[in-house]
Amino acid sequence: MTVMRRQVWNEMGSDARAALMHRGIDDIFDPELRTSIGIILEDVRRRGDAAVCDALAKFDGIALTPDQLRVSTAEFEQAVVSDAVDEAIDDAIIHLRTFNEAQMQQSRDWSVESEPGLTVGEKITPISSVGLFTPSGKASYPSVAYQLAVPAVVAGVPKVSLVVPPVPGGSGEIDPAVLVVCRKLGIENVFRVNGPAGIAALGFGTESIDKVVKIVGPGSPAVTIAQVEMQRFGTSTMMLLGPTESLVIADETADPVRLAADLLIEAEHGTDSSVVLLTTSAALADATDTELDRQLAALPEVRATACRASLGPNGGCVLVDDLDTAIAVANEYAAEHLQVAVADADIDRVVDGLVNAGEILIGQDTPFSAANFILGCPASLPTSGFAHVASGITANAFLKRTAIARSNGTAIRRMASNVIALADHEGFPAHANALHLRNT
Repeated sequence: MTVMRRQVWNEMGSDARAALMHRGIDDIFDPELRTSIGIILEDVRRRGDAAVCDALAKFDGIALTPDQLRVSTAEFEQAVVSDAVDEAIDDAIIHLRTFNEAQMQQSRDWSVESEPGLTVGEKITPISSVGLFTPSGKASYPSVAYQLAVPAVVAGVPKVSLVVPPVPGGSGEIDPAVLVVCRKLGIENVFRVNGPAGIAALGFGTESIDKVVKIVGPGSPAVTIAQVEMQRFGTSTMMLLGPTESLVIADETADPVRLAADLLIEAEHGTDSSVVLLTTSAALADATDTELDRQLAALPEVRATACRASLGPNGGCVLVDDLDTAIAVANEYAAEHLQVAVADADIDRVVDGLVNAGEILIGQDTPFSAANFILGCPASLPTSGFAHVASGITANAFLKRTAIARSNGTAIRRMASNVIALADHEGFPAHANALHLRNT
C-alpha cells in the first residue's frame, strides 16, 4: 500500500501544479469564521476581562473569574517538570540565545557620510511590548513558548506577556512546562485565556491584561484570523502561522529509512498539514514509501491518520528530472521547513539556489525535530507560501529601525535647489519655503 501520492512534475498540468502550491489558507479566511471571531474581538473590546472569562467558559469549558486569569506567583514556584524535560529546555534556551545574540550583533546602529556635511544612518531599538501566544489543545507546546520568548528577551523588549489556553479538561491549570520556560526567562505576565479572546485582550488591553503593540504566535485558524483582524485596530502581527508543512529535496544517495522518518515529523501534526518529497529517483520514492508504511504502523492511530493525509491528498512525492527543477519547484512552494538530502557534491549548489523557505536544514543528520526543539534556529516560521516574503520569528521580529540624518549648512545649501524643484513640481510651497529662507 502506498502512502505518498505520486506525481511527475513534467506530466502535471497547471491546475495540478497550482493545487500542490495551494495549502492551509482557505480555513483561515472562511467568511463564517471571520464573522464569529469578529464577534469575540468586539466583545473583549467592550467588556474586557468579563468577556475573556465568558469565552473560556463557552469554548473551553473552564469557569474562571477575572482575578484568576493571571498565573500566580505560587503557580510559578510550584511548576515542575522531569529532570529530562528541564535539561532539554535549558539546552534549547542556550542554543536560541546563541543564535539570536549572534543575530543582534548584525543589528547595530550605523551611519555613513553620504556627502560632505550630511550623515545618515539608523538607530535600532526594541519594540516597547509584545504578546506571545502559546497554543494548547491538541497538545501542549512549551517549545513554542521558548521559541517565541527567547528572541523577544534577547532583543530587549521591556514588557513581554504570554497568553496560553489552560490544559483541556482541567480547571484552569497551565502546562507546568510552559511555566518553567517563563520562569527561566523571567516572564511574569502569563495569562490563561481562550485563544481568540486572548489575542483580543492583548490587542485591546483589559483590566488584567495590558495592551501590547505586537502579537506573535502560531495557532488554529481561529487564532490566526484573530491576529489578522487585530491589525485593523492598529496591532502589529506577524505573517501567517498556519498548518505546518515541510518539503524535502532528495536524490538517489538519500537513505530511505531516515528520509521516511523525517517526512513523518511534520506530517504527524494534523490532517491539515502538508508534506512534499521532491526527488530525482523513482527507486528512492519506492523504497521510501515502503519504509513509510512500516514506520506508520508504530505510530498512534491519530498520528498515523494525520501522516497519511499530509503525505497523500495534501502533499506527496513529486518526481523531477533533475535537481535544478527541484530547486525551482521548491522555490515556488516556499516551504515552512525544507531539508536537503542530496550528494555532498551537490549540496552547495542546491542550497545556493534555494531562496524561498522558512528554514533550510542540510543533510540527513539535521532532522526537522531537532530544529523544532533544540538547534536554535527559529521554529515559528511562515507557512502557506508566505516564505516568499517573510521570515521566521527571531530577535529581528522585535526590533524597529529609526532613520537618522544630520546635515550642516554646506550640505543643505547644496541640496536646496533640488529640494525646491521637487517641492514646486509636487505643489508644496511650504516645503520649498523652508529651503528658500535658509538661502536668504
